[in-house]
Amino acid sequence: MHDVLPLIRKSKFPQLTRRSIATVQVNLGYLCNQSCVHCHVGASPNRTEQMSAETAAQVREFLFASGAGLLDLTGGAPELNANFRDLVVAARGRGIRVIDRCNLTVLFEPGQEDLAGFLATNAVEVTASLPCYLEENVDAQRGSGVFSESIKALRRLNDLGYGRELELNLVYNPQGPVLPPPQEALEADYRRMLGERYGIVFSRLLTLANMPIQRFGSTLVSKGQFDSYMALLRGAHSNANLDAVMCRDTVSVDWRGYLYDCDFNQMLGLALRRDGEPRRHVSEVAGESLAGNPIVVDGHCFGCTAGQGSSCGGALAQSAPVAAAVVL
Repeated sequence: MHDVLPLIRKSKFPQLTRRSIATVQVNLGYLCNQSCVHCHVGASPNRTEQMSAETAAQVREFLFASGAGLLDLTGGAPELNANFRDLVVAARGRGIRVIDRCNLTVLFEPGQEDLAGFLATNAVEVTASLPCYLEENVDAQRGSGVFSESIKALRRLNDLGYGRELELNLVYNPQGPVLPPPQEALEADYRRMLGERYGIVFSRLLTLANMPIQRFGSTLVSKGQFDSYMALLRGAHSNANLDAVMCRDTVSVDWRGYLYDCDFNQMLGLALRRDGEPRRHVSEVAGESLAGNPIVVDGHCFGCTAGQGSSCGGALAQSAPVAAAVVL
């Protein structure tokens, strides 16, 4: 896999400062039952990195001490980590909202037969990857048969109340080195196509830009498209999105318990720190305020501010125009 960090550092991004922690996003490990071409984590069935029970306990204490109202669980497939359910139950017991970033097909993995029911019982908000409403596009990006399994999973979630009284958000990302289309219009297309063809309902659609890191960034390098994609992101940058980027009030925790300003920085090894300090661990900073801390930024951050903006919560500016895609 190509090292894209030296290429990213050719672009200078505006400096940002942290606010109080509202969301603790925890990456429970890189093991996944899928291996997607756009994955900024580089997750796959062959990855072995998994959070231990000791680290999960430290994360739990950090979460409670932080005052955050939201626990965002991601991976890989976070549900494949042995500590996933304990963290969910602990957080919900304190009245903390929980998001499961689910790839849908994990519901049919051995040992996960009761997963959908567990999520519903604990009122976990499901944010589910579905990069298109067309079977050929999803299978091309995520693997043969993934679309049909995803539809089956969505129907199971709908049967449990998801998309109605329980939160079910779908996630779209482009097929290649282009920006997402306007979120509102695409959501209407998703509702129509999934509703008419499959009877599926959902709460919201979240559009995410592909980040030029890990597997997707390496693919861009291999195809000679990295520089043109970075130029697209820089050219579509909007200062209006800077106040809403997720790193302002989210802290990212990796599978070992180290802190980052966001999940993307985590994948690049750009740890949360103050000048001259070593990287910080959840066991060292529980209860400590991170407000006012400078955010570690680099060229990949343009992926969050280009066009309508992009974050783990979808577009930052709902009606913002999107720059024209570069034809490569």
